[in-house]
Amino acid sequence: MTAPPAPDRILALDALRGIAVIGIVGMNAMAFAMPGPAYYNPLSFGSTSPPDYWVWLASFVFVEDKFRTLFAMLFGAGCLILIERAGAAPWRAHYARMIGLFAIGLVHATLLASNDVLRAYALAGLFLPLLAGLSARALVTVSLGLLGVHVFLGMAMFGPAVAAWAQERHGSEMLLWAERQFGRDPAVMAALLEQGREAFSERVLRRTLGIPAQMTTLVAALPLNLSAIALGMGLWRGGMLKGEWRTFRLQRIAGLAALVALPGLLALAGVLVSTGFPAALVGPVALLLSAPFDMTLAVSYAALAMAFLGGSGAATARLASAGRLSLTNYLMTSVILSAIFASWGLGLFGEVTRWQAIVLGLVPVAAMLAWSPLWVAKVGQGPFERLWRRLSRGLSYTPEK
Repeated sequence: MTAPPAPDRILALDALRGIAVIGIVGMNAMAFAMPGPAYYNPLSFGSTSPPDYWVWLASFVFVEDKFRTLFAMLFGAGCLILIERAGAAPWRAHYARMIGLFAIGLVHATLLASNDVLRAYALAGLFLPLLAGLSARALVTVSLGLLGVHVFLGMAMFGPAVAAWAQERHGSEMLLWAERQFGRDPAVMAALLEQGREAFSERVLRRTLGIPAQMTTLVAALPLNLSAIALGMGLWRGGMLKGEWRTFRLQRIAGLAALVALPGLLALAGVLVSTGFPAALVGPVALLLSAPFDMTLAVSYAALAMAFLGGSGAATARLASAGRLSLTNYLMTSVILSAIFASWGLGLFGEVTRWQAIVLGLVPVAAMLAWSPLWVAKVGQGPFERLWRRLSRGLSYTPEK
């Protein structure tokens, strides 16, 4: 049973948000189950059986960074919705929301998930005053420009490693750095396995001490995250995420976007497979060269959802409930995955193959689909959505003089 949506809610948009938070689980399961380099490189760690290769290929083409991008797009649309409805002094409330979200993300990253995205979205959200007054076309243009900045700056960083690999300069410092981040260095793997099996108190201490370094990474990711957020704002302002576009138009956009994205992603995957997954290429392909195609496929997913999830079917209602509790479901996914993989849970970190990690990732997906409709029907707002709102109200409170 699911409570009917509030009159001002768009069911397809809530369902799309549910799809995004579910899709993120696929790659989060990898992050919790294996050492960091294995997230991008199937040869870094674990089995290289055909099922694991196929799981890597399907993840790279259809999942990796597509749903994270979609989540960021919907975050941008949600921020713009609240700003448009805020009336007087919208920025005080907006900045309070960003500070509250960053605080939640910081606790989440310290206790559970080092790959937390909430902090990145909160930092990017600080720049929304520069974007909120723009037209839909201008927002899409800004999004593409920021995406170009991300690729350009990233290639400037990875370029020396790629050049060293092409020239077979095996002792290059940049190649060694790439190997540590995206390769299969045995010493690095052993250290990461030991780190992944640390006690809870040890992990909290390490991540607390690493907060300054994490901030550097978050700032480096600003152009990419702000690009996705601006695109979501543009798609809201342009009417697509409001449910104003006709089904045929949405289908056409989805088809064209997929025709652009899928060949590009398959070509990049082919390059990695044919070259044997060299670390110097894995990094730029996964983080930079695939980014335009990731964003394009995310748009295709959004268009398909808006085209086909506007009805009142049971599946749409269940997805919409998961979407209404997206923050809570995102955080609870980390709790469940920690219970499966962390040392204070079942301790399966480093003990499963890629395809087994994907199967175990279905546990939090099933949980959120089961509990979300019940919670929405009986309570309404999720517990962490409520916490975020209370934090934001407290931060934006101005005492009377």
